[in-house]
Amino acid sequence: MDEQRVSGGGPPQWWRHGPPWWNHWATEERAPRWPWPSTLLITVFVLGGSRFAADQQMDDRAPLDTFARVLLVVAAGLLLWRHRYPVLVVFGTAAATMLYLGAGYPYGPVFVTFALGCFSAIVAGYRVAAWTALGLLWTGHVLVAHWLYRWLPPSGDDAASWGSEGVVAAWGVAIVALAELARTRREQWVRERAEQAQAARRRADEERLRIARELHDVLAHSISVINVQAGVGLALLDSDPEQARTALTTIKAASKEALGEVRQVLDTLRTPGDAPRAPAPGLGRLPELVEQAAGAGLTVAVEGTVPQLAPGTDLAAFRIVQEALTNVVRHSVSRHARVLLDDGDGTTLRLRIDDDGPATGTDAGGSGNGLAGMRERAAALGGTIEAGPRPDGGFRVLAVLPLKVKEER
Repeated sequence: MDEQRVSGGGPPQWWRHGPPWWNHWATEERAPRWPWPSTLLITVFVLGGSRFAADQQMDDRAPLDTFARVLLVVAAGLLLWRHRYPVLVVFGTAAATMLYLGAGYPYGPVFVTFALGCFSAIVAGYRVAAWTALGLLWTGHVLVAHWLYRWLPPSGDDAASWGSEGVVAAWGVAIVALAELARTRREQWVRERAEQAQAARRRADEERLRIARELHDVLAHSISVINVQAGVGLALLDSDPEQARTALTTIKAASKEALGEVRQVLDTLRTPGDAPRAPAPGLGRLPELVEQAAGAGLTVAVEGTVPQLAPGTDLAAFRIVQEALTNVVRHSVSRHARVLLDDGDGTTLRLRIDDDGPATGTDAGGSGNGLAGMRERAAALGGTIEAGPRPDGGFRVLAVLPLKVKEER
């Protein structure tokens, strides 16, 4: 942060604004407030404590007068701005304290005002300003106590011992150390809050993508079946009413299933802490998927056996097969597809979906959200997806997913 930067026409920026983490905390988490109660309490303590100190040091120091009380009130009153103008406050309290000591008034709670000003400046990030003010105050005290005391009140005063200067220096170091500790804890707290917020946003993004994939897979498959069957029904409505009735029956079944799965996703959104009412689909429903594809005019041959999978892997495998078959219905002239399930190595499940083509257009295999969704599902489980034209014609989707066998209870 450039402490010398000055905004056009206004006060220097370093009077008011702290480092980025402080500005974020001050403006978004809790805007700086006027600390009236604490400032009033400190003022009363400083005035009362200084009067007590004056009674104890009446033979060595000058008695309190109106000017002394004004300096005490000014030093304590400046603390009202310690959150808004920490640099101004730390130098102001240092100056008021130095004038108070230079006038020969008794030592006492006047140091508390500077200690709080120094603490606030360091916590706000103005370390150089706080250390500078502390150094100036200590230097001024050394000059007064060892040289200027001859010309300053009280008359007949002697030079202070160097041991007392060591005490003052130790007192200043203790203030700085405590303030630095508080500043470090504050920065750590702000970083943790930022990391937590970032993690929450990341989880929300991942959940949003997951829901988008689920809705896409459900709707794309069902609407593709509905679209094909609607075309069949319209074409055969007059010439073959019975076949048109069959197409309408398939449309009804596909739309009912789509509505049920969409409702399940929406119920999960409405009650985020509850388990879904129906189990998530898996490869156990592969026969239903084959039957739906047959209703859309696609013959699917399945080879291999369905292994026992963890729920997440089972759902991903089902959605990948569903999306691949949907793409065959939508983008391929072929009315035949093959699904191969292979878990021969015992560690991975290989899903291969082939059709003989040719493609109906440039979107063979799906070039939009469907293929991206398949890749995201596989990557989330540590698997891979390969999709593209086969050398002998047609299109192939090959998914390799980690095989996680359920443990028997």
